[in-house]
Amino acid sequence: MGCDIIEQARQAFEAGGGRSVALPSDLADCHVVVVLVVNAQQVESVLFGEQGLARHLTPGSLVIQCATVAPAFARELGERLGSLGLAMLDAPVSGGAAKARSGELSVMASGDAGAFEKAEPVLDAMAATVYRLGDSAGVGSSMKLVNQLLAGVHIATAAEAMALGIRLGLDPETVYEVITHSAGNSWMFENRVPHILKGDYTPLSAVDIFVKDLNLVHETGRDLALPTPVASSALQQFTAARGAGFGREDDAAVIKVYQRLSGIDLPAAANDPEGA
Repeated sequence: MGCDIIEQARQAFEAGGGRSVALPSDLADCHVVVVLVVNAQQVESVLFGEQGLARHLTPGSLVIQCATVAPAFARELGERLGSLGLAMLDAPVSGGAAKARSGELSVMASGDAGAFEKAEPVLDAMAATVYRLGDSAGVGSSMKLVNQLLAGVHIATAAEAMALGIRLGLDPETVYEVITHSAGNSWMFENRVPHILKGDYTPLSAVDIFVKDLNLVHETGRDLALPTPVASSALQQFTAARGAGFGREDDAAVIKVYQRLSGIDLPAAANDPEGA
């Protein structure tokens, strides 16, 4: 059973054989609930909003919280759910839309042994790898922030590298071929640059996501008195892309900032001969 406020998402879920509901509170009979939304505000709405689920769940039920949130928020959420007699697994995910569809996500999870035991059948369906990182909420979210720092920086630097290559007059396809077989390669370069080469910025993970996540990295670093200058630079590039109107495009659209600044010619989509 699944819940989404977007009707098209519910229809797609039902077409795949699922049963959908429109309100979180309609999931009250579930004993294991996965919350996979964009940010802490949406987690708050799903669990404690006007139609929030938490107060309707049977004590002993488990909430698997998968959104990327601040570690402090995850810890507080675990305490709030615990006060209602509910267990929580702090379990952010990585792998993107493709691995979500195939059930091959990586899960960075923390919680007590009972929560892991109850979550196992659900996580087995979602994930190829489940990392058991600790026995309390916040550890999983801490690990996800480390991942998002690297992911955001790698996407921003991949865009900058491609922009430099194009500005130097190099063929972008050749840049991709050479770099993916050289020491400068990264998973994000290999995964995201094809979006640029195709001129296809259909969002699989949007620019806005990394504005949010790199802000979390920046704020967490500030609270810990730990400077994060490289992540902060990447944040500014994603913020610039958002300000230029590309927030809902694929995160590879961060390269369009360089197009605006330097006039580089980006590859066009097959149905867009004029280019981006």
